[in-house]
Amino acid sequence: MNVLNYITNNSDQVLRLTLEHIELTAIAVGLAVLIGVPLGILISYFRKASKTVVGGANVVQAIPSMALLGLAIPLLGIGSVPAVVIVILYSLLPIIKNTYTGITSLDKGTLEAAKAIGLTKSQVLTKVQIPLALPVIMAGVRISAVTAVGLMTMAAFIGAGGLGFLIFSGISTTNNAQILAGAIPAALLALLVDNLFSTIEKLVTPISLQQTGDASKEKLKSQRKIQKGILAVTAAVLVVLFTITAFSGAGNSKETITIGGKDYTEQFIVVHLMADMIEDRTDLSVIRKDNLGGTQVAFNALKSGDIDLYLEYTGTIYGDTLGYSPNSDMVEVYETSKNDLKELFDIDALTQFNYNNTYVLSVKPETAERYNLAKISDLRDVADELTIGSTLEFLNREDGIIGLEKHYGFTFGNEIGINGANKYLAIDNGETDITDAFSTDGLLKKFGLVMLDDDLNFFPPYYAVPILRSGLLAEHPEIEDALDALGEVLTNEIMIELNYQVDELQRQPRAVAREFLLEQGLIEE
Repeated sequence: MNVLNYITNNSDQVLRLTLEHIELTAIAVGLAVLIGVPLGILISYFRKASKTVVGGANVVQAIPSMALLGLAIPLLGIGSVPAVVIVILYSLLPIIKNTYTGITSLDKGTLEAAKAIGLTKSQVLTKVQIPLALPVIMAGVRISAVTAVGLMTMAAFIGAGGLGFLIFSGISTTNNAQILAGAIPAALLALLVDNLFSTIEKLVTPISLQQTGDASKEKLKSQRKIQKGILAVTAAVLVVLFTITAFSGAGNSKETITIGGKDYTEQFIVVHLMADMIEDRTDLSVIRKDNLGGTQVAFNALKSGDIDLYLEYTGTIYGDTLGYSPNSDMVEVYETSKNDLKELFDIDALTQFNYNNTYVLSVKPETAERYNLAKISDLRDVADELTIGSTLEFLNREDGIIGLEKHYGFTFGNEIGINGANKYLAIDNGETDITDAFSTDGLLKKFGLVMLDDDLNFFPPYYAVPILRSGLLAEHPEIEDALDALGEVLTNEIMIELNYQVDELQRQPRAVAREFLLEQGLIEE
């Protein structure tokens, strides 16, 4: 499927995400201007503070955006707020520096002349300094605005939407058409923003500084009328966009809950499976926040109430969240996880589903044949010759490589962190020799990988289990019946097939989920 077909077939989604991206970017840039310009003016009068303010903005620029986002999530939660805040912080430096530079670099003779005719300090600022510095200030705003368009793609990492959703989802499912469906509009939007702010730059630059001569001045005045019209239309479009967004869903009288999901194919699907079941069997309406970051993002969002429930795995709860050593006893892992979640976090765990999405190590058939690999213990004599490409989460967990190497008594020759479907591309291209996977991954089938048997029973059971924020189950006990009915029909084989339809057949997770539920008679049309 090429990108044009993808955009055509999913035009509603692409348009919605593009509008979300525009709205988030406009808010972030607008607030950055309201903060950055006054700061730049302030430090132009109090020069001693300039090093501190500009230095602070430089430090923020030096921090990787994903790291800053990770630090913001515990404070601000998920959604649009942390995304907008982070983009504001990254947008401040060019605005502050250009405002400061524009005002402090004005000709001293001009300022002396203004004072000589009796203008006060505030009048000098508003009637002389700011108007003359506006072209330089707008150049900084222009840089920030264009940069903000690209930075805002990370909003999808925490459920804020925008075009980053298509990009990250495409990466997770090796869907190049989906990646381009997000990247191309983002690039076009950046070019549009650049041209828009270029127009504003010209408008705020005095005609006398642009060109001389009566004829050229008349021409510039005519051009300015057109440019003002363009800006007026743009402003009207933004007002309409914000108005529509503000009132969207206002007519929905149903009570609403939010279901979250992590950033890989299976989680994309189960968000819609659970949401459709709940909407069909209860009076609740569901907001779907799929494509959140890893376990910590989703779990912190649940604790803070930013989402109401999501599907977790018993082994992840037991080992990663609660910190217990890996345990292969299915009943003990589930009961301990359920009891400790309730006692420590007041989070409810429902009955676990009938599929076990445990970790597996996988290799290409030719690698298995070359090194005679059928089970994990076969790696003992060859692991130091192999490169494993695995998720960052797997590299840093006791129920991942850390504990695996201790349990089996070997060490890989090289360990590379690769998130999403890229780890499958790496092993397929021969850049790595082995990768971690989930036993229900559709990409295992797509790339024809061989799963090594966990013969020493290291990996704990990873049965899927819905976990709910404090109080939700008491408020809506009907949710449990809806999700129990879903869990009874989901097996490993079914999840592999559903994942395969998204990963290989490039179908939309929402469509795959709904079709399955209808076929099973679990929901009504």
